[in-house]
Amino acid sequence: MTGLRWLLLALPVSWSLALFHGPPLAVFLVSGLGVIPLAAAMGEATEALALRTGPAVGGLLNATFGNAAELILAIVALRAGLLDLVKASLTGSILGNLLLILGLSLVAGGVKRPVLSFNRTAAGMSGAMLLLAVVGLVIPALFAATHPGASRETTMHLSEGVAVVLGATYAAGLVFSLVTHRELFGVGAHGGGAGAGAVGRAVGILAGATVLVALQSEILVHATEQVVLHLGWSEFFLGLMVIPLIGNAAEHATAVVAARKGDTDLALTIALGSSTQVALFVAPLLVLVGVIVGQPMHLVFTSFEIVALGLAALIVTVIALDGESHWFEGAQLLAVYAILAIAAWFI
Repeated sequence: MTGLRWLLLALPVSWSLALFHGPPLAVFLVSGLGVIPLAAAMGEATEALALRTGPAVGGLLNATFGNAAELILAIVALRAGLLDLVKASLTGSILGNLLLILGLSLVAGGVKRPVLSFNRTAAGMSGAMLLLAVVGLVIPALFAATHPGASRETTMHLSEGVAVVLGATYAAGLVFSLVTHRELFGVGAHGGGAGAGAVGRAVGILAGATVLVALQSEILVHATEQVVLHLGWSEFFLGLMVIPLIGNAAEHATAVVAARKGDTDLALTIALGSSTQVALFVAPLLVLVGVIVGQPMHLVFTSFEIVALGLAALIVTVIALDGESHWFEGAQLLAVYAILAIAAWFI
């Protein structure tokens, strides 16, 4: 967080630009920069609370707040009716974690070490969960393609059913890794020694950062609408490639630094765990939120997104199954991400 504090200066600048109707692209970029240190603060506060509460409640906190900045951004965009942006940001977040961040982490860790080792059990379970998530996200699109005459209401009910199953699977995964089989993942039974004062500060930081992220999200989403309107950038590209980088920048930096220090397990947990969280927790939650705010969002993604998700999950699972990797596999992941980014620009 220390290295990102200077980005807090972007907050008042973005407020001024929004108040005085500055150029849409400038408002978009500066407000996006302001989200990054807030996301980092939320991540640190969540970690402090997890130390106090232990792994079980800590897992729940991570599920709730691990992608909080991105979730708030998505909810604000959902309320504004930017459904394509929201759905693209979900797939973009998964792709960014699997390809960009894991790729950068493997390259950073492999510079000093010829072979990178990590927990095969954790990696294997995360890979299986990702493939399950891809199946869950593919089915609504497959149904829509094979039943073009189906009503929107039917598609929505299907998406809601899939969301319930994905959410239940994520909850079962938390129980498996944090309760019944925690010894396989090196999870201790008790929390650390964070004092009451540290917990109070963490709660205060979390509350304050949440309010500021919500404010920044309002500015960012309004600027996004203007960028799409005046510059011709597509909602799809912004959602797939730009918005996820803003919401996950701090988390991404943590993964790369951890890999650089030799903690490949932590880097892998961040990359795969965050992807699983988005697919099995954030996406189902947004379906529920869409119903509540009057902007129903189904889980019918484009063919491009479905194929990209499937290929990314498959290649990462293949890389992770043997419990070892090296810098060149990281470079391969980055190459795949670059190819997808180029293709997304032309869609």
